[in-house]
Amino acid sequence: MQSPLLAHTAGTGTDRFALQNPQLLRVTLDGRSEVLARSGAMVAHVGRVDFTGWTPPSGNNRRSGSGRQGANRRRDAGVLDLMRCSGTGTVYLANLAQHLHVLQLNQERLVVTNSYVLALDTTLDWHTVAIENGDRIAGVGSRCLEVSGTGGLVLMTSGRPLVMPVEPGRYVYGDADAVVGWSSGLEVQLQAQSTNTEAWRRRGTATEGWELAFTGSGFVIVQPSELLPPQRVPRG
Repeated sequence: MQSPLLAHTAGTGTDRFALQNPQLLRVTLDGRSEVLARSGAMVAHVGRVDFTGWTPPSGNNRRSGSGRQGANRRRDAGVLDLMRCSGTGTVYLANLAQHLHVLQLNQERLVVTNSYVLALDTTLDWHTVAIENGDRIAGVGSRCLEVSGTGGLVLMTSGRPLVMPVEPGRYVYGDADAVVGWSSGLEVQLQAQSTNTEAWRRRGTATEGWELAFTGSGFVIVQPSELLPPQRVPRG
């Protein structure tokens, strides 16, 4: 049989995270360590691989009253719906053909919206972060995570993203439904894009809804879509 379709064969390599194509992630498991992935994201696998539910160990909670992340590792429960991938082999992950991006953190911090996380190394930690005025609108502020440590992090975007530099003394704005993540340390606040009273609804009939304002030094990742990726495709 002849067809260009048959040219899309599996890639090879030993990197933990690698892109099979812009919308498909290839994960290599060596039997010694695990990977955490978005529940239900596996589309294919080869080898002896187990997929089990994941919950953060109870001993990883941060001490109450601590202003910053302390010696105890923090992985807030409920903000990421993850499964554990373990064993030896290759796993292919995807989510509704969204574009994928592999980031390597080296004792660095990045704030991301939890809906855009596809996979990450178990060596990374995360906790929710507050956004000024973020409690005004459901979801914003409760779904923003600061990911830290050393390891791989794979994000999803609806289309090819835009990375906007942020410089001191200059504000950068992004639609609250289009911002994927930003440099930890930036000052962020939520504000209405319009004085129209309809803007106080999530979308309403206003020309625009809510935006995030960034200032400081770093960058902001914005996707070319104002819709969050669906969590699950309804069955039936």
